[in-house]
Amino acid sequence: MLIFHTPLVRPTRLPLKRRVKKTMNHQLQRRRRLRPSGLTLIELTVVILVLLALISVLFIGGRAWKRGSDRAGCVMNIRNAQQAVRSFQNLRGKNDGSPLNFNTDIVGTGNFIETFPVCPAGGSYTPATSIPTPGTLALPCSLAGSDDHEPDDFVGW
Repeated sequence: MLIFHTPLVRPTRLPLKRRVKKTMNHQLQRRRRLRPSGLTLIELTVVILVLLALISVLFIGGRAWKRGSDRAGCVMNIRNAQQAVRSFQNLRGKNDGSPLNFNTDIVGTGNFIETFPVCPAGGSYTPATSIPTPGTLALPCSLAGSDDHEPDDFVGW
């Protein structure tokens, strides 16, 4: 039986520069591990600024949506009033230009519109005193010129 002996290999020591470098890296890693986790003041400021920017965009969009919905509500009020006047005209056999008392003939309990319409944007409606010709509104809004509170096309109304 043959036994082979391997000579003992003594581990070589790292050169001094590498040992120092390795020790410094170990100390830096330990410091990093010991540093409490969290945000620095600058990181927190950046996060707050980003959130404020997003919120301001949200408010701008919300304002535009509100303006659009107010305009749509106003146009619907004008359309309903116009249909009520045309229904009154057809049911009563009235001609264009016939006298019209909007508050008693069109608006009221049991009439075509239960309550006088209110502009959602705060404008005011001026009712016609006579049955308008087709293409003329019976209930124009005071904001028609400034906020476009008027239907795009009402020629056949």
